[in-house]
Amino acid sequence: MTTVDQAALATWEALRSFVLESLCAADELDPHQVQFLEQPLRRQGDFAGILWEVRGPRRLRTQAIWAYAERRIYFYNSAGLRTRVVRLTAWPKPAPEAA
Repeated sequence: MTTVDQAALATWEALRSFVLESLCAADELDPHQVQFLEQPLRRQGDFAGILWEVRGPRRLRTQAIWAYAERRIYFYNSAGLRTRVVRLTAWPKPAPEAA
């Protein structure tokens, strides 16, 4: 079942920290013990969002996708099922290297 929440994450650090902690909490992982990957997403050359992935033990991989235009973060478990949606009420502007 997908839950829908709201969050105000006005800085890049707040956004990354929120995503890392959320992905780790779902599988009871220590955020300091996982590999955290970040990949900007583009649509027709424009910034569209970010894909984050946490890689844990036993080949565990969970992901979150920030759809910038929709102002939403979609969280997926290791089976690829959507588990949570977070609507952003405040969000950072695209970083110069991502835009």
